[in-house]
Amino acid sequence: MSAQGGTKAIVAALGANLSIAAAKFVAFLFSGSSSMLAEAVHSVADSGNQGLLLLGGKRAQRAATEEHPFGYGRERYIYGFLVSIVLFSVGGMFAVYEGFEKIKDPHPLDDWYWPVGVLVFSVVAEGFSFRTAMKESNATRGSMSWTEFIRRAKAPELPVVLLEDFGALIGLVLALGGVGLALGTHNGVWDGIGTLCIGTLLIVIALVLAVETKSLLLGESAGAEQVAKIREAAVDGDTVTRVIHMRTQHLGPEELLVAAKIAVRHDDTAAEVAAAIDAAEARIREAVPIARAIYLEPDIYSETAATAGDDPAATPGGPGPAPASH
Repeated sequence: MSAQGGTKAIVAALGANLSIAAAKFVAFLFSGSSSMLAEAVHSVADSGNQGLLLLGGKRAQRAATEEHPFGYGRERYIYGFLVSIVLFSVGGMFAVYEGFEKIKDPHPLDDWYWPVGVLVFSVVAEGFSFRTAMKESNATRGSMSWTEFIRRAKAPELPVVLLEDFGALIGLVLALGGVGLALGTHNGVWDGIGTLCIGTLLIVIALVLAVETKSLLLGESAGAEQVAKIREAAVDGDTVTRVIHMRTQHLGPEELLVAAKIAVRHDDTAAEVAAAIDAAEARIREAVPIARAIYLEPDIYSETAATAGDDPAATPGGPGPAPASH
């Protein structure tokens, strides 16, 4: 994984969740709280998810092969999508089922100090993990809001850990509320309602993760700032006069494919055009280092053809003049 911060946040979350899961299972055995059982399963699911993210990062580092010439960078997206499935099924659906069962057949909590003590410990541990994830995210988030960061980040690990930790903290508050109301009213139904709320929260987070990682799996373009840098770097004003149209796609979080049609002068020789393409590729890689695969096609730009209408192959949101291909 290129971002050491992403790995650091995952390891911190994994350590926190393993210790929390063990403590929650002990508390459930002593108290019989369904909220504690749901939270324990949630922590186990989160631990498995962090293992998946680490495995995906490791497998994504494999070298390109003939069968996969662009490498395995997208494996990180696949494992990120698997995380959403695990969170939905193992975490969310189990908690919803357990909540309904407790509401149908409520029973008072035994040894209440076990779940309360473990929940307070869990809040501290999850808070440390969440703080680590926020700190590492700030290194790459820049001026983006947290919502924009979750939606636009090309590396799936930090958004996944952020959402998991945020969901875990909210879930712990819900569990504390359910346990507290069950103790205060001597009615175990509240414990079941708390568990049901935890399950609903996990399902919502899982769906958000699924939507975002699905977009990455389909193939997202470079960000607007990177696209602008690539366009500017490609043009030298001498041999390469403009970018006619361009496509970019992430092959992985730190691997970008760039394919563009560039305008060259009509009287340039083949050697001059070849040298101009090599120079443009070098400038693009310097401006955007993650641009690993670059394919530039030279063409002659025609002002007459440009007035005929927008090029249907033009980069979305970019300049739309059409090329005149010869």
